[in-house]
Amino acid sequence: MSRLNVVVLYGGKSTEHEVSVHSAQTVCRMLQNKPEKYQIYPIFIDKQGLWFLQKECGFKTPQDVAVTPVLRADANVAALDGSLAFKADVFFPVLHGTNCEDGTMQGLLETLGAAYVGCGVLASAMGMDKEIAKLLAAQAGVEVLPYVTVSRGEAYDKAALEDWVKEAGLPVFVKPVRLGSSVGVRKVKNLNELHDAVSFALQFDTDVMIEKGVDHAREIFCALYGEGEQVKSSLCGELRTVAGEFFDYNAKYVVAGGCETKVPAEISQDAQTCMRADAETIFRALRASGLARVDFLMDKDGRYYFSEINTLPGMSETSLFPQLFEASGEDYGQILDGLIALAQDVLARKNALALNR
Repeated sequence: MSRLNVVVLYGGKSTEHEVSVHSAQTVCRMLQNKPEKYQIYPIFIDKQGLWFLQKECGFKTPQDVAVTPVLRADANVAALDGSLAFKADVFFPVLHGTNCEDGTMQGLLETLGAAYVGCGVLASAMGMDKEIAKLLAAQAGVEVLPYVTVSRGEAYDKAALEDWVKEAGLPVFVKPVRLGSSVGVRKVKNLNELHDAVSFALQFDTDVMIEKGVDHAREIFCALYGEGEQVKSSLCGELRTVAGEFFDYNAKYVVAGGCETKVPAEISQDAQTCMRADAETIFRALRASGLARVDFLMDKDGRYYFSEINTLPGMSETSLFPQLFEASGEDYGQILDGLIALAQDVLARKNALALNR
């Protein structure tokens, strides 16, 4: 059996650029440990969106070869100087955030007619949009917290927003609608902080969500992979912040020891069973495929609420996705194999449709 050409994509035009590179280094290393199965092509995408083929997955080096996606019968990646061209059997995006996880990269790969790991255009776009994801979760019967939204370029009634916050009760969390890794998020404990938090979040996105907070909430997570009725959920885990009042970007990535991971989470078996079922429900409601991580907030009474879904979660050894499945008795390397095989199956099904014959 011939080896599969697998292009791993990472970096990207995103505030989560550095996180993506670290995730991809793990994926590349694990796949390169199976040379009988895979020929790996690590492609770094810089913050301007330019592609570079690397010898080793990492940040840009002078030895990198500038490449571009191409639409040819014999190739879907080619060097700008004409020195090489090849056809990837599967693209493996290890990309987080805007311009990467939100359906834009998936749309490009669809145009190339390529197999790729992870959710398609629609599920990726809906998953990135916190409001749409919440609407679908609520429609599917999963509880969400009350929220309102405001948009850049549209004047909002500040007094009306203050009234909503007073009725909902402090604290509230102000967050960009379409960003990950808690970028642009602020916890508002006093009403006089509200509008500054909105202005801050609007620097990162055109739409901002103001959501009722669960003070000192427990942040519980569940990972998933597969598709449809074959989706598998992991045991739940918990992240506890050590640096700061909530699990923000600083606690996640800047401060050493800024957060603690507890896998599995110390919650009741009933809560775990319900959360896993709800995570699977949300995954299917978004028509997701491949992999994801679903995040919940739990209050002091054990009541929980859907927070968000990450359709391309962190994938380094220290990331939640592999930790959660390893705690569930799953081998991470075999999960990566399964994701690549699923990508090929999805493309084969698309190509079998009447419109594509």
